[in-house]
Amino acid sequence: MAHDNHNLAIFRGKIKFKNNQQKIWGVFILLSIITIVEVALGIIKPEVLTHNHLFSLKILNWIFLTLTVVKAYYITWDFMHMRDEVKFLRRVVVWTAVFLILYLVYMLLEEGSYIFDVYKEGFIKFNF
Repeated sequence: MAHDNHNLAIFRGKIKFKNNQQKIWGVFILLSIITIVEVALGIIKPEVLTHNHLFSLKILNWIFLTLTVVKAYYITWDFMHMRDEVKFLRRVVVWTAVFLILYLVYMLLEEGSYIFDVYKEGFIKFNF
């Protein structure tokens, strides 16, 4: 494991390590704030965010997606202890997940357009 200075706090020139309890409370508060914002937006559903679109998706949905990715990042970073690992391992985990998510999106779009064409035009033979 790498000995990074991520868990250092400097008080009046003295270096003090944060304990695990402080780290957990910090992540808990951050995730709670993000969840409260998501729930509040889901209940209120501001008209500005629900009637405007960005890339054919409501802005409110983009906000939900972004906040969900931020929550997933912090859960991975703290509760899977990725902050304490070496840089190479962190990159391997992140880039593998990014690749698989992009591949999933591609496959969903490809298959979705094929199914749409089948419903629209009837039977379509897929040429390989």
